[in-house]
Amino acid sequence: MTHLNRLLRPRSVAVLGGHWAQNVIEQLLGIGFTGSIYPIHPTRKKIAGLACLPSLDQLPESPDATFIGVNRHATIDCVQALSNMNAGGAVCFASGWSERAEFTLQDKLLAAAGDMALLGPNCYGFINYLDGALLWPDQHGGYRLDQGVAIVCQSSNVAINLSMQARGLPVAMIICLGNAAQMKLADLLDELLDDARISALGFYIEGIDDPVALTAVAERARARNTGLVALRSGRTQTGAAAAATHTAALAGDNVASRAFLAQAGIAEVTTLDALVETLKILHVHGPLSARRFCAVTCSGGEAALLADLADGVLELPPPTSLQCENLSNELGSQVTIANPLDYQTFLWGDADASARVFQAMLTEYDAGLFVIDIPRTDRCDPTSFEPALTAMEVASRQLDIPAFPVASLPENFGEARARSMIDRGMVPLFGLECAIRAVAAASTPAGSTGWRPIACQTAHHQADTASGNREHQRAQAQLQLLDEAQAKTLLKVHGVNVPRFVTATTLAALQEQAESLSAPLVLKGLGFLHKSEADAVRLGLACIDDQVEMPGATGYLLEEMVTDAVAELFVGFRRARPYGLTVTVGSGGTAAELLEDTVTLIAPVTATEVASALQALRLWPLLDGYRGRARADVNAAIDTVLRLQTLAMNEPEWVDIEVNPLILRTRGAIAVDAVIRRRI
Repeated sequence: MTHLNRLLRPRSVAVLGGHWAQNVIEQLLGIGFTGSIYPIHPTRKKIAGLACLPSLDQLPESPDATFIGVNRHATIDCVQALSNMNAGGAVCFASGWSERAEFTLQDKLLAAAGDMALLGPNCYGFINYLDGALLWPDQHGGYRLDQGVAIVCQSSNVAINLSMQARGLPVAMIICLGNAAQMKLADLLDELLDDARISALGFYIEGIDDPVALTAVAERARARNTGLVALRSGRTQTGAAAAATHTAALAGDNVASRAFLAQAGIAEVTTLDALVETLKILHVHGPLSARRFCAVTCSGGEAALLADLADGVLELPPPTSLQCENLSNELGSQVTIANPLDYQTFLWGDADASARVFQAMLTEYDAGLFVIDIPRTDRCDPTSFEPALTAMEVASRQLDIPAFPVASLPENFGEARARSMIDRGMVPLFGLECAIRAVAAASTPAGSTGWRPIACQTAHHQADTASGNREHQRAQAQLQLLDEAQAKTLLKVHGVNVPRFVTATTLAALQEQAESLSAPLVLKGLGFLHKSEADAVRLGLACIDDQVEMPGATGYLLEEMVTDAVAELFVGFRRARPYGLTVTVGSGGTAAELLEDTVTLIAPVTATEVASALQALRLWPLLDGYRGRARADVNAAIDTVLRLQTLAMNEPEWVDIEVNPLILRTRGAIAVDAVIRRRI
């Protein structure tokens, strides 16, 4: 038995402390823990009716799990004593460690733990509803069960809130990470994957600490057909370098994290209710491979709401001609056959006829959403709604296609009904918008390039992780910006096409070299990060005007202007901790940030993945010859991206590489502006 297994599935528990320790013991007794419980307190005789031991060295055995509810300094001594006696593991409840910048103190805690499993510090602990065991100093809303989902939370309060859900989700285990000083997210998920009683895994985190380890977990989960769903906080935080380059603004830490999760095959949601609803789907069905959805309701208003909410989230293709014929035969000429389908109320109360209609609608789709709001039971009678619910279940079972009953308002399904339906293999979903987001998240959670294992840049990741936040912040400050001439020279060496150009420190000196170029020309001032904002660009020149003023310029660049552009792309490479190199492609030009039409991937990427990313852009129709326009040379764009990727991956000191725009012609692509920063 591993230390982590002993901690999470203990047969003996020690509890240190006063008030919070008493709560732990009361919760242990309440959940029906059958193992040994050892309260430890230097002065109290009993806690929660159980006799206390005065110190750890009085324990009759080495405990599998220990809750340490004492101050942070005493915690270190307790952890050391437990480690010395080969205890299974401990939950460190006290706060005041790395979250308060007390890094040295937390390092001492880790050293004291040695090989013993450690949750926290600054952590509530865990609840194991499968085996009836916990180290948890507060109330919780769960119950004993034989199978269910596991949830890992960085926040203890979020974990408490999730335990109180009344949506029918069977929760098998809840674990808090706290500061995750030793036991990381991937460690816990990996352990939980080995428990066949756990049907799906969800986690709430404030950041991803080890993408390499999490990728390995995702691959194991995929092999076992176990769904993973993530909820991240801090998605709107702007990275420290966001003001420096367009790449930083368009491919910040949130974008990189989203790209990583999508490529790793981990579903991502943005709300707690969507996390719960997605886990319900994964618990019953596992990861869905659904693409084509139908929506069914008996209300035109609900059908319109569904169509609006599903736009851009779910694919709702129209019924086939055969479906239309079969549905019309059942529903009559007064019902318009469409998707979403408003079947009105002609069949209300007839379970058999409703089942035939629901089957006819569901048969050509991968999954269906069936809107039904059950009347409240305190003042109403829900009996007349039972035939419709039965028909949904019959249709789903007959076709072996998921059919999800959906309440337009979350409160219109009760917990008892939801639990009963889930036990029968039906997943009721709470709230229209949340239901749509949940089925989308549960359906092959991959980005525009599809799922694949990520080959994170391991060496970069290890170096960055070892350096820690403080070293990372210092390194970020030591950056050097190449001027455009230097940047373009570097790109040219690596096979990227750039315009013919000349440079000089003065306009007069530039005039002497201008004859080697063909008009029209572009004049740029060097030394600016964003030349357009600095009014340091002049376009369409026939010759050099030595009266041009560009205050602050450290020199000048004159180049041939590209006049046969089909489209403009943005291409950016950025090192995003902890993932390593990210690749962003999108609509280019001066409005790149305003448009925010981008796709970001974690490097290394393939030509196929770059092509898929380009096709996911709103810009794609223009690249593909929209309404008879000339087609852009997409292959040249892909080749340029891959050449830039080689440059970025082979030279780790390059922190940001940005080409904006990369002008696409009918044949060829040319980088007309470039920004490169390197760490020094």
